Amino acid sequence: MDSATSELPSRTPLADVAETGLKIVIVGGFGVGKTTLVRSVSEIRPLNTEEVMTQAGVGVDEPAAVASKTTTTVAFDFGRISLTERMVLYLFGAPGQERFWFLWDRLFSGTLGAVVLVDTRRMSDSWYAIDRLEHHRTPFVVAVNRFDGDGTRFSLDEIRQALTLPEHVPLIDCDARVRSSGKHVLITLVDHLYELAMAREKTP
Repeated sequence: MDSATSELPSRTPLADVAETGLKIVIVGGFGVGKTTLVRSVSEIRPLNTEEVMTQAGVGVDEPAAVASKTTTTVAFDFGRISLTERMVLYLFGAPGQERFWFLWDRLFSGTLGAVVLVDTRRMSDSWYAIDRLEHHRTPFVVAVNRFDGDGTRFSLDEIRQALTLPEHVPLIDCDARVRSSGKHVLITLVDHLYELAMAREKTP
């Protein structure tokens, strides 16, 4: 998948009055588009830890379904969105390779919610992410990154069934390269978090 992003925002400094930081983690399998999503929505030039893939990864990583991929995240990606002058959303993109999954539990610490990115060519790669989020009781939404050349085009209902995803978990399509699409994913997550908070308040 081409990782070029559209509608790149102007790079704005963080307001001096910013006082509240909200943490969101983006997880998913190897090469699913996490770095691309952070890059497309961040208002700053994202910090990333991408390194060139080498022979050392042969037999460890599984790039067969993403043959054009030449780099990989070895720690995490970091981006930022200012919601208001006082409230800032911090985005953390988790590494997708299995050998780096031990980092996920630490990234989940203090997380408000998460986005699970799904590639329909490798849906099984999403199971671990969903399992860990449920283990940590971290609210999440699932976004299906529709890649160019994805001939499968499974419906959202089929994907929900394949992932055994409960009905209350939002499931949407997205294109991680497009800023407006990435923003829609984050808005969906925020709306989901708000609904959960309202439901808790109504619980006696």
